[in-house]
Amino acid sequence: MDTAGVTALGLSDEARSLHWLLTDLVEEVPGVLSVAVVSSDGLLLLSSSPERTAPAGPAGAPQPCGARGTEGPRGSTADLATIVAGLGSLTTGAAALMDGGVVKQTMVAMDGGGLFVMTISDGSLLGVHTAPDCDMSVVAYQMALFVGRAGHVLTPELRRELRQSVEAVG
Repeated sequence: MDTAGVTALGLSDEARSLHWLLTDLVEEVPGVLSVAVVSSDGLLLLSSSPERTAPAGPAGAPQPCGARGTEGPRGSTADLATIVAGLGSLTTGAAALMDGGVVKQTMVAMDGGGLFVMTISDGSLLGVHTAPDCDMSVVAYQMALFVGRAGHVLTPELRRELRQSVEAVG
């Protein structure tokens, strides 16, 4: 990899910028619980920080929309990435069978929350797990902003760098 633009932390400016955008999405959008960016071949590229936990509420009570848990499905952003990749593949196959063109966004509403999957220009996917009472239009809008900002910088070289950084941590 070309080392021009690589910081002391070992990540290029573009990789650090994408990490910042993802952190901003998690911290600034009420109701976002966890986020994963998955490559077109289903590999985790970026995820929300597993160190944050949501505040405990009364037993059985839903978390407030602004709660910041990153536990995600079964406690792992790797599980969220797997779900996002599978849902992306399923909806792409369905669109092909229905001559529907490119899938831009998928939304799953559940009693206990929501799951949004949005296509990034290179075929990668942005997946967001949300609290049940958050404003879905705000989440979708903020995801579209992330996709617009990330899509033009997510080059094959940057995907490779992000994947290597995930493997180094895991």
